[in-house]
Order: sequence, then structure tokens, then C-alpha cells
Amino acid sequence: MRNFAALKKQIKHRMLITLYEDNIADRHLNTITEVLESDGIVLVPTDTLFAFVCSINSHKAARKLAEVKGKKLEKSNFSIVCNSLSMASKYIKPLSNNQFAFIKSLQTGGFTFVLKANNQVPKIFLNKKRTIGIRITQKNILNAIIDRLQMPLLVTSVPHENDDEEIFNNAELIYEKYNSFTDAAVDYGDIAGIPSTVLDMTSDDGFEIIRQGLGEL
Repeated sequence: MRNFAALKKQIKHRMLITLYEDNIADRHLNTITEVLESDGIVLVPTDTLFAFVCSINSHKAARKLAEVKGKKLEKSNFSIVCNSLSMASKYIKPLSNNQFAFIKSLQTGGFTFVLKANNQVPKIFLNKKRTIGIRITQKNILNAIIDRLQMPLLVTSVPHENDDEEIFNNAELIYEKYNSFTDAAVDYGDIAGIPSTVLDMTSDDGFEIIRQGLGEL
């Protein structure tokens, strides 16, 4: 693997990567995945909002994600974003038939499912309840990155402070604000601009709506 400092110097002129719906070039995917594999953090558009992502295997990058949220890593309650329910199942305890069918019917990218984690989730990311938020993306660029990495991404939305709302819908403005923290940024298509709907599904009997957002039941 190439040294990340050298990589960053080499691609400095294109750390803000603009992609188009019909043109996700291999060279751009290579750049993004190499940054992630080198403990880097990438700003990406998700199905809901712009978010920071890192490799699920990078404790170093995860600590940086916690810092930008002003929290300790152990209290950050990150989610992981997968490209399929099959991938997600590798990180959670077995679902009941009803749970599986319910989640399958809601794979729109607008939901975060809080589920019981299994031992495949690094302990450092788990809260005391040993649960994890799971998102299953429908966003082409996220699917492409996850396909290339062959693993989920740790994800947290960009903090909403007292800035103009326009900043949080614009990759270039977010990157300008967080460029000392973000190793690369991807500008790709539109975002909904609404957070995900969070469903607590840790009970076998049903679910609880923790936050109503983009996903509609």
C-alpha cells in the first residue's frame, strides 16, 4: 500500500472530486478507496445528507470522526452503511423472518435501523447496549465505494452548527469548512437534505420510531 502522505501530495489538486451520474471513473474510485484504506476520511453525499465516512477497520479515522462531533469515540453512536442487507447481516445478530421482511421492504436509503450487533463489529464502536445503526444505501457512488472496499463504511452526518443551511447541501462549501479534517471530498448528484428516519428494532416484537426523517413508513 502506498504511503498516504505521498498519495495526498500527489493528488492534492483533485482532493475535491466531482463525479457525474453516468461517469464514476475507476481512477476516482481508486483515489477514494486508497484514501479510506490509509486511515483517511472522505466527505460523501448519502441518500439523505452529506456525511463523513471512513473504513470500519480504521480506529484512527474513527477517532477523528468522533472529534469533529465533539464526542468520545465510545459515546459517538456511529452507524455503518452497507450496500445490501446481506452485507449488513454479517455485523448483526440473526433477524427474525418478520424483521428481515420488514427491512427488505424499506430498503430506500432513507432509514437507519438500530439492531443488535454481533462480534464482527469492532468493540470500540459499540455502545453499552451493544447495538449498531445500519444503513443500506441506494446511492450509486456509495455502492461503488463499498463494492470496491468489500466492507461497510463507518458514517456520521456533517455537524449542523449555526451556519447557513446552504453550506450543508454543497460539497465544495463543506469541504472548504472542514478541509483540515477531511482527506477527500466527493461531489456527486443531489441529496435529499433530510436526515434518515431512525427505527429501533432491537425488540423482536416490533419497532420504535426514534426519529422521523426522510424514510416514510
